[in-house]
Amino acid sequence: MIRTEKVRLYPNTTMKQAIDALCDYRRYCWNEGLALWNDMYEESKLMDNKKLRPNEYKVRNELVANKQDWQYLYSSRCLQLAISDLGKAWENFFDKAQPDWSMPKFKSKKTPRQGFKTDRAKIVNGKLRLDKPRGVSGWTDIRISGAKPLDGELKVISIYRENGKYWASLPFETSVDTKSKTGQSTAIDVNVGHFNYPDGQINVLPVKLQKLYKRIKHYQRQLARKRITNGKMATQSNNYMKTRAKLQRDYRKVVNIQSDLLQKFTTKLVTNYDQIVIEDLAVKKMMMDHVASKGMQRSLFSKFRQILTYKCDWYGKKLILANRCYPSTQRCSQCGHLKTGVDKITLAGNQKHRTKHNEYICYECGLVMDRDENAVMNLLRLAAA
Repeated sequence: MIRTEKVRLYPNTTMKQAIDALCDYRRYCWNEGLALWNDMYEESKLMDNKKLRPNEYKVRNELVANKQDWQYLYSSRCLQLAISDLGKAWENFFDKAQPDWSMPKFKSKKTPRQGFKTDRAKIVNGKLRLDKPRGVSGWTDIRISGAKPLDGELKVISIYRENGKYWASLPFETSVDTKSKTGQSTAIDVNVGHFNYPDGQINVLPVKLQKLYKRIKHYQRQLARKRITNGKMATQSNNYMKTRAKLQRDYRKVVNIQSDLLQKFTTKLVTNYDQIVIEDLAVKKMMMDHVASKGMQRSLFSKFRQILTYKCDWYGKKLILANRCYPSTQRCSQCGHLKTGVDKITLAGNQKHRTKHNEYICYECGLVMDRDENAVMNLLRLAAA
């Protein structure tokens, strides 16, 4: 089983220059490969010949055959892995079921996050050692922090630079001990800002996060006013750069806080329960306007499901996905009555019966309870079944 550990890198000046150069080379290989891939694809469509369609093997061989002299200063694996990822991106393009379905795009040097991949790195005495190119002096191991002691074979690692800091994702092929069986089941009803389950509620947008989002909004407004425009050329002032650094710092804090919340909550679930039920939500269809989409993106529905899925696989627990059409909100958890038509509960409640959005009232048995608690009880029935 593969487990990935994210670590912070502290390279010296020489290694910083080397990492920056490899990031630029990776971007160059991707863009060159994508341009060639697009040309081959258009040619196959014009000629109506399937044999002319591009693939990873054709594009890689064409780029290797046309290598320039300066490219031999960099690792050949950087080019090969870039084209391998490009091939996967094109496979996803023909699968519309992918969550972020779109055609592969060219990468810009202005993107805050730049990185590359390598499969020739090693962990030596607690430091990261990259493969040394020929004729380079001052090549040293890179000090790392934040890594837990993992034993296993190191796979393809990702090294990237973001906001002036360097990070690495270290995937290890290792064995994971399963959690002890508890015989218990639970269900989670995800909502904007909080997740409900039988033992209570977890707030995924606490007060400290809300304060950070307000500060981010303030910095974004300041940033929009600090750009100095001169005709078609735009320059950035020193105050602009300072404000952008503060904005990036707060975004990093938000990511760390949310990741910590989700990691702790999912670990608690897989430790205490053997069966976990969640809803298979169509999140993109639920984003009706910019207000709703902002709340859903901040609540991290998809990331919660992603983390819970791989932890259930790690520890031998069962994850049950309720069908998107399963009426967990409309069905009474006591008598099973299903609301239809004008009796349905919406985000604004029910206009006919003048009920609030957060309350559930059954018109058959008279049950009155919280809407989210009723949905959790209905999801629990799936685990029992």
